[in-house]
This record gives sequence, C-alpha cells and structure tokens, in this order.
Amino acid sequence: DRAPAVVFPNGGNHGYWHDRRGAQWARYVLDEVIPRAISELHADPKRVAIGGVSMGGFGALDIARLHPHRFCAVGAHSPALWQTAGETAPGAFDDAQDFARHDVIGAARRHPSLFKGTPVWLDAGGADPFQPGDRAIDRALRSVRLRTYPGAHEGAYWRAHYGAYLRFYAAELASC
Repeated sequence: DRAPAVVFPNGGNHGYWHDRRGAQWARYVLDEVIPRAISELHADPKRVAIGGVSMGGFGALDIARLHPHRFCAVGAHSPALWQTAGETAPGAFDDAQDFARHDVIGAARRHPSLFKGTPVWLDAGGADPFQPGDRAIDRALRSVRLRTYPGAHEGAYWRAHYGAYLRFYAAELASC
C-alpha cells in the first residue's frame, strides 16, 4: 500500500499559484511539484491532497476547482480571497480578466456544488482581513464550512492550527 501525499505550495509574499502572463504556477504545481512528490515519497497518485495558507490557500482552491479529479482533499487555511478585482492587492492578478478567470468565490456562487465529493477544510482567524471573502465562499458552497478561530492572518495563527490541518489530511487521505 503506497503512502498518500499532501502538496502544500508556499509562495511567501508573492505566490498566488495561478497561471498568468509569464508565470504558469498552477501548471508547475500540477506538472512538476506533484509528480516529484509522488516519485520521491513513493506515494499513491490517487491519494493526493493540496493545501496552502494565505495566497497558497487561494491557489489550492483554484487549482482544485480547475482539476478536481487530481485531489482527494483540499485545505484552504486563511485563504487570500477577494470578491472583486478592485479589492485585490497590486500584482495579485494581471488584470480584471485574469481575476475573473481565477475568481474562486464567483465560481462557487455559479456552481454551489463545486467541490462536491471532495472534502475541503476552510479556516481563518476571526481577525483575518480576508474573512469577508472566506465567509462568501462558505455561504456559496453547500459542501464547505468555514471554521473560525481566534487569531489573525499571520504565522502564529497557522502554527497553532497545523496539528488540526494534518489530522484533516490524514483522515481524508486514509479514506481516499
């Protein structure tokens, strides 16, 4: 029995993990990171989860919504989700069209059963500035529930919850 793999891309302050002009980040995750993780970990390619914090949480949701057959579970931990192109941070998207192509909240509103059958962990601190977007996706999706805990959009919050994240991935990948 081969082990599962959790792919957890981290872009620091600049990794939104979507394909855009000059940078094919989602393609990189799908075509290079995941196959390498499977190879090096001798993992089962049918037992892969994707997750991330902040921009990585956005990326995990976006990649998984575009390639749902690739993942057994998705973790979005304090995902950096905006509801409109005008809200985004400078450089997060190439332009309004790029935002529209990767608008996870908009996709969820149009398709409330998005992620149906794929377990999704969505959490954020109560003082997280991305709470409006996180609440919007929670309202839009039937199968996803936002977990809100004390804390902000920062490393201390995520470190305090890594154990819960790992338990989620372990449980979901065990039944995959």
